[in-house]
Amino acid sequence: MAASPDTENSIPNEYLRRHPVAAAGQIEDLPDKALGDALHGVDSAALIIAMEYLSPVKALTVFSLLPHSQQLEVLDQAPPRLAVTLLTQLADADRDSLLAELRPVSRDDLTRLLSFPEDSAGRLMSTTFVTAQADMTVEQALKRLQQSAIRGVRSLFVVTGDGRLDGRVDIQDLALAVPEETLATLMAPVQEAVGTRTNREELVELLDRSRQDSVPVVDADGRLMGVVRYRSLFHAIEDVATADLQKMVGVSPEERALSTPGFAIRRRLPWLHINLLTAFLAAFVVGLFENLIAQFTALAILLPVVAGQSGNAGAQALAVTMRGLFLREVGIRQWRSVLGKEVAVGLVNGLVLAVTCGLAVFVWSSSVGLALVIGLAMIMSMLAAGIAGSLVPIILTRLGQDPATASSIILTTITDVAGFFSFLGTALLLSFML
Repeated sequence: MAASPDTENSIPNEYLRRHPVAAAGQIEDLPDKALGDALHGVDSAALIIAMEYLSPVKALTVFSLLPHSQQLEVLDQAPPRLAVTLLTQLADADRDSLLAELRPVSRDDLTRLLSFPEDSAGRLMSTTFVTAQADMTVEQALKRLQQSAIRGVRSLFVVTGDGRLDGRVDIQDLALAVPEETLATLMAPVQEAVGTRTNREELVELLDRSRQDSVPVVDADGRLMGVVRYRSLFHAIEDVATADLQKMVGVSPEERALSTPGFAIRRRLPWLHINLLTAFLAAFVVGLFENLIAQFTALAILLPVVAGQSGNAGAQALAVTMRGLFLREVGIRQWRSVLGKEVAVGLVNGLVLAVTCGLAVFVWSSSVGLALVIGLAMIMSMLAAGIAGSLVPIILTRLGQDPATASSIILTTITDVAGFFSFLGTALLLSFML
């Protein structure tokens, strides 16, 4: 068994090379203020071997204490996993500065590894977490947790000597266990882990299924790279949801309440022009029945009633369908089920509203024909609204488009045209009763 180095002086390079696990344990137990002396004069290549066995927090602390030139050596020579773990914990300015000074080959490789998709586990994960080994005692694990700056976690991840994910220990079980007990007796297997490119929707589904507070992120070799915590995922979902609300009404997701007027105008005006075109389409439909409206002026008064109701009904169906697609409650393959449900809802709501609206119009106009016209139009327009609200986002998703961007405009056009055409078309057919 190798002797432990004197921690009052720098750690011998040979000790780091030949006994990296023991050296990493020694470094983990050292207070941060003593690390500077322990690392003085340490060879970069030897240090990298031991750093692979350090927790990300401790590895960053060690890295930050190195001279700038040695930091570049570590990033240039370290395995990609270690280099990415270090870089993702740095401030943007510090990371960019270091990357700019690296050799082009190293810089390009690390930049590629850092370019995780926006909504992926690689972007959402935290690289600040505490790990332990199965042969550690409860007392040692609790001491490591107390020394870290991490708060509010419910799980401690257990890794093997080379950093591969081995299991997890519930913090409550850890706190209630006997101090001399090893983590191997408390450790539970990790049922599910994800890769860096796992998307947000899959993470939501996994967390909902497993009921865990966090999901480990591993590389291709099963080494722990980070942890996606529920809080981070919740904020990501919240950001996307609010952005989708803006996109649904033709507002750029980048616009904020205090954005400049010029930015808001540039982003909103194109969509307002598109809305204007759809409004002209609805006006064209009304124009087809110009003579009928001139003959029966009551039709012009009641026209907004049908269009307004169908628009609201379509918006309800659209919101429910988009939420189902976003949370993966339904997929494109379930379009028949979604459509069937919305048709049934639209038919029942249309019948009920037809009776209510027909009675109100009869009391107002004393015309059975007018009441019948608006009742039939209400049924048809509500059915059209349910069909459009359910199918538009599904079709856009199937075509590879973002349903949040165009669904609202397409839906408004369909419900307006359907409402106007059903009302005025029915009135034309039953004009002898008006």
